Amino acid sequence: MTINPVIPAVSLRTGQTGQSARTNELGMRPMQEAVYEKRGEQYLLIKSPPASGKSRALMFVALDKLAHQGVKKALIVVPERSIGGSFMSEPLTKFGFWADWIVQPKWNLCNAPGSDEGQVARSKVKAVGEFLKSEDQTLVCTHATFRFAAEELGIAAFDGCLVAVDEFHHVSADPKNRLGYYLNQLIARGETHIIAMTGSYFRGDAVAVLSPEDEGKFETVTYTYYQQLNGYQYLKELDLGYYFYTGSYLDAIDRVLDGKRKTIVHIPNVNSRESTTQKHKEVEHILSVLGDWEGEDEETGFHLVRRTDGRVLRIADLVEDEPVRRNKVVAALKDPAQKNNRDHVDIIIALGMAKEGFDWIWCEQALTVGYRSSLTEIIQIIGRATRDAPGKTRAEFINLIAEPDASQEKVTDAVNDMLKAIAASLLMEQVLTPRFEFTPKTAESAPLDGYDYGEEGYKPNGTNVGFNEQTGQFHMEIKGLVSPKSPEAQRICREDLNEVVASFVQDKPSLEHGLFDEETAPQELTQVRLGKIIRDRYPELSDEDQEAVRQHAVAAFNLTQKGQKAAEEVTQAAGGEEKIGGNTALIEGMRKIAMNVRDLDIDLIDAINPFEEAYKILARSMNAETLKQVQEVIAGRHIALTIEEARDLAKRALLFKKERGRLPELTSPDAWERKMAEGVAVLARKTAEERANG
Repeated sequence: MTINPVIPAVSLRTGQTGQSARTNELGMRPMQEAVYEKRGEQYLLIKSPPASGKSRALMFVALDKLAHQGVKKALIVVPERSIGGSFMSEPLTKFGFWADWIVQPKWNLCNAPGSDEGQVARSKVKAVGEFLKSEDQTLVCTHATFRFAAEELGIAAFDGCLVAVDEFHHVSADPKNRLGYYLNQLIARGETHIIAMTGSYFRGDAVAVLSPEDEGKFETVTYTYYQQLNGYQYLKELDLGYYFYTGSYLDAIDRVLDGKRKTIVHIPNVNSRESTTQKHKEVEHILSVLGDWEGEDEETGFHLVRRTDGRVLRIADLVEDEPVRRNKVVAALKDPAQKNNRDHVDIIIALGMAKEGFDWIWCEQALTVGYRSSLTEIIQIIGRATRDAPGKTRAEFINLIAEPDASQEKVTDAVNDMLKAIAASLLMEQVLTPRFEFTPKTAESAPLDGYDYGEEGYKPNGTNVGFNEQTGQFHMEIKGLVSPKSPEAQRICREDLNEVVASFVQDKPSLEHGLFDEETAPQELTQVRLGKIIRDRYPELSDEDQEAVRQHAVAAFNLTQKGQKAAEEVTQAAGGEEKIGGNTALIEGMRKIAMNVRDLDIDLIDAINPFEEAYKILARSMNAETLKQVQEVIAGRHIALTIEEARDLAKRALLFKKERGRLPELTSPDAWERKMAEGVAVLARKTAEERANG
């Protein structure tokens, strides 16, 4: 068994401004205030990280709709029963608001006995019908209960109501997704107000959450991870990493599990490659790694384990199958009296629990064994560690991944898991970075209001990087940038670039060849592969708007990668993190990029391999021989061009001819020129075949 160096793939240093927790005269935090300003919208989409206060933001808006907008009822729909507790009654007037949020106990169906699935759920469907006829105004139920209610009562039953869907990423535009189907029907009918809330607007299957037509009807409020974490009072740094091991994970876990830190350990599913299939023995092994077992706490059911330094750890086992014992542990973790007690529990070991909606503010380390089913699940697990709490200055997510072994039968699965872990880290780096406002660099370019352009200020003839501390956004000017024309394209460039990046990093051929095939030209990834993704995702956009979205997405992705690298260099030059505060290194890193080129133009950005920095980290954290084997396997997989990709390459070949007076050549030493020439050749061959057949 070997384990490689522990090297974070993503690191964030916060400004510790305390802004995230400050409230206005109505008791609203910044994100909640931004949402409340949009309270008059019929369709509202809230994209905001875990712990930013989405549940209370909904309460504020729902109360206004019930009191002032003619809405009769508010139904809060959550993915699982445990999350229903986030929407219990709250004395909002105590903090300055003009009304309290009240949910009568009988209308919190998450607390009602019985399953939410199948025939057993019929009693809860009946309760929804009774609620709609009652004088009460608020109800909480699960996604499943709402689906059955919509099926049995009909869509018209919710006319004049507000339906608020928490963890909205469970919805999908796929017709097979029943929750998505009924929401589509509600939108088409137009008689219901809808609020959608999510902390991770991504799906692991890369299916769109909403159709573009439906999403265009929603007013979006986005509060970024950067705004949330930078505004924390206590948390100073967040590190995310994937660490590779060979052999059994149980032999490697002691290298990454720190018994001194508050930790959630997610062991692998019993059907996964990483599992030993003996989940209880895995828990026992983890307990033995942490120290000597001394029994269980009678009141909570927590394991008591004594470390070598004499300290006794309190460990919650959520892998336990025996109902009475597990329910005791779950109840102890949910005990509201212990919410602010840091010493209540030290480590939680889980399999399918302690993820979405699980609130333990003291968690400092989330350790996940094996790749999880989706990017969404990874982001939700990371969210367990990103709460702010007194004395908590550093948080960490570690994904322990089996290193691919060419001698194993399932080497392909191992490589796929590795690629998925890399994709997750790339996406999280994008999510944690401030958003970008890109504008074309022209003779008429001017500074934007609210942005700080550094000590020298805005330079009309130079390359400028501005930063808006209030909104957490960069302004960067790019020569040759295409601006979006239609309102939908403008919305995508403003709100949805991370969704585009999520699709890109989940595109297996792009990730494989960008990481491991030196013969792949960067433009093949940034122009051809990303261009196809955008055409498939937004077919209704014009060619010009599709190109604008592509350019904005690749600029955001590549500048994030290069900016983070430059930030590390700025930090090292300053003498370490203690010498440079919060987000200063990232801002200076972005300016360093701009200073290093005469003109920051889109062709230069397109010529950057988006996965170059990820490969450097991989090379430092994986066994060199294994890395070479993976490289050889993937480099041998040639991507056959589709006719659509050939047409795109042929168009770019014509631009090449316009600039250089000749067509690209197949014998060129430049990989991108060869690729364009290949596209021209493929298109010519396909056209000739069609003529011959036709």
